[in-house]
Amino acid sequence: MKINALDHINIITADIAGTVTFYTQLFGLEARNAPARFTPQQAQWLYDEAGRPVIHLNHVDCPRRFERVVTPGPTGAIHHVAFNCSGYDEMIKRIETAQLEHHFSAVPQTDLRQIFVKDPNDVLLELNFLKD
Repeated sequence: MKINALDHINIITADIAGTVTFYTQLFGLEARNAPARFTPQQAQWLYDEAGRPVIHLNHVDCPRRFERVVTPGPTGAIHHVAFNCSGYDEMIKRIETAQLEHHFSAVPQTDLRQIFVKDPNDVLLELNFLKD
């Protein structure tokens, strides 16, 4: 058995529309309704250019198959979610246009540049740009 790749992340939010706007405008993801058992107000899935639903958004009142207490906001044991990205300069422009607080980091030994930014739900995102 092996893990082939991270399939998706799931974010519980009280603000589906605002969270959809954040991810579609900043990352160019495409929002689509989740599968038929959910209403558009309960869940939206965000797709990358390859057609993969990489982020699942669920409203706080959305039913779940595995129920547990979830409080939107600080993300418990999950410190951050990292994305392998390209288009560093374009991302900087988008972040600055949106006037988002962000931080930079670099790992010169590997030609890695990083941008850290939070989504509307206080989820910390690490955007990794390798040799970009």
